[in-house]
Amino acid sequence: MEAAPRFSFGVIADIQYADAEDGYDFGGCRRRYYRHGLGQLRAAVEEWAAARPPLAFVLQLGDCIDGLNARSGEAEGALARVLAALGRLRVPVHHAWGNHEFYNFSRARLAHSGLNSRPAAAGPPGPDCQAYHCSPAPRFRLVVLDAYDLSTLGRQPDSPRYQESLRLLREKNPNDNLNSPAGLKEPRFVEFNGGFSQAQLDWFDEVLKFSDENQEKVVVMGHLPIHPDASDRVCLAWNYEDALSVIHSHQCVVCFLAGHLHDGGYCLDSHGVHHLTLEGVIETPPESSAFGTIYVYEDKMVLKGRGRISDRVMHF
Repeated sequence: MEAAPRFSFGVIADIQYADAEDGYDFGGCRRRYYRHGLGQLRAAVEEWAAARPPLAFVLQLGDCIDGLNARSGEAEGALARVLAALGRLRVPVHHAWGNHEFYNFSRARLAHSGLNSRPAAAGPPGPDCQAYHCSPAPRFRLVVLDAYDLSTLGRQPDSPRYQESLRLLREKNPNDNLNSPAGLKEPRFVEFNGGFSQAQLDWFDEVLKFSDENQEKVVVMGHLPIHPDASDRVCLAWNYEDALSVIHSHQCVVCFLAGHLHDGGYCLDSHGVHHLTLEGVIETPPESSAFGTIYVYEDKMVLKGRGRISDRVMHF
């Protein structure tokens, strides 16, 4: 008989809730189900809340409300509804911040919202970076990366980080519309993506060094994918190679979880790390769903997907 899982956790990405009629993506061809996202989230929460044994935690991979809310003045109300749905869980929820969070709120506002799951006592990489790590089970570590640490989104235009990010973006993207990848050799350099500061990468390296020394398994989460084979060429973090090279210089990372690309993606990279990009709730028809539960064993993680998300066994 197979051993029972050590623990399990829930995963969901790109809910992008807004109390609005269905619409379409920027290309005008992919349907977005804004209003239905909340029902999808509630259904996921209901299943997770009933799990026995209980889940250890839930990962919300970013973009929980849509940028539409900012234009209609509904950002606070939409966020309150999403947080109320998640509040029915009796386990920690770890939040990644995505571009749509920053369309609605400044970084300072998010830090004082229910989307700030970073412990108050978390040390580096700095007061203005959302990355942190924790150990929710023995010999297991979760690292939450801040994929918009380098970004013009959510930052004050007079801040050094904004200026640095805008300079990098303009170097790589000559388009008038910085959200357009048209004609770019590196189409990920658009404003709706972001990247990792050197300070965050150095901190990440230290965390993984500690996990190596303590024989821990590490799962990393962030809004943006960091492997081209688990993404399209546009939806990657700006300096994804830098994050990958930190991971590949250590033995401990078993999986990187991301959102952002609503189609989802998966690859097992050359160093044996699983890269799982979750399908987005926002493009999931109301009669389907898009969430999952991951069961962690000594030598593998088993994803039980719902709706658009496939089951998957990830050995390590």
